[in-house]
Amino acid sequence: MKTAGAAALFLALSFAALAAAQEPSIAPGQDSPGQGQNQGGGYGQRGGRGGWGGGMMGRGLMGTVTEVAPDHYTIKTDAGETYTVHYSANTRIFKMPAGGTRRGGGEGGGQGQGEGRGQGGNPPQEIKASDIKAGDIIEARGEVDATAKSVGAVAVVQVDPERAKQIREMQANYGKTWLAGKVTAIDGVKVTLMSSIDNASNAFVADENTTFRRRRDPITLADIQVGDMVRVEGAVKGGIFTATTVGDMGAPPENTTVPRNGPGAAPPTQ
Repeated sequence: MKTAGAAALFLALSFAALAAAQEPSIAPGQDSPGQGQNQGGGYGQRGGRGGWGGGMMGRGLMGTVTEVAPDHYTIKTDAGETYTVHYSANTRIFKMPAGGTRRGGGEGGGQGQGEGRGQGGNPPQEIKASDIKAGDIIEARGEVDATAKSVGAVAVVQVDPERAKQIREMQANYGKTWLAGKVTAIDGVKVTLMSSIDNASNAFVADENTTFRRRRDPITLADIQVGDMVRVEGAVKGGIFTATTVGDMGAPPENTTVPRNGPGAAPPTQ
């Protein structure tokens, strides 16, 4: 489900941005939040508070709110499906600032600048469940039950309409101008990925014009390993996706969860 993949991608960026905004301090010798979330490509520092987009937080779904209730929202997705988004006092609810979502920051980090703190450096704002109204566009992250058409949300993001438009544009351009996912095979200059964006295997090839980076450090194709998460920009040439830039974030940790206390604690929802 491409819509779910695009929603998951945006939620990951959102949590990286929220983590950066809430980070009280940086130990000497560590990257700044801007380096971790922005230069790394939107998923936060590997193993840091931003993690890998929430780790075990489940899938994402985006839609327009049609009904608001004390314990759930009803949304209509771009595909015309109606879902019930269930939330509780443990659900994190916030909105992202108005402004553009940059291309950088795909599924495994990337070459671009990523989401960071949002347009103009504005951090995400935690809100109450009641602040979300019918007509708003929201992203819900949690356990998606496609049969029951429901989501057990651990996080909900109120999305600015311009951002929603850009998410849809990113979704439409997936496989045309960018790819993202986990490296499953490397055969010479051909790299195969598995991505949750379209739940499919995709491949790209590198040529003499392709640049490779791990955060801000230049690397080569030989430094990329099976299991690494990458974000690729390029174009389809002769039916083959040819990479111009490849951002490598390495292998994600096996078990990553969202902090439940301290600066990352769930906000009140009522």
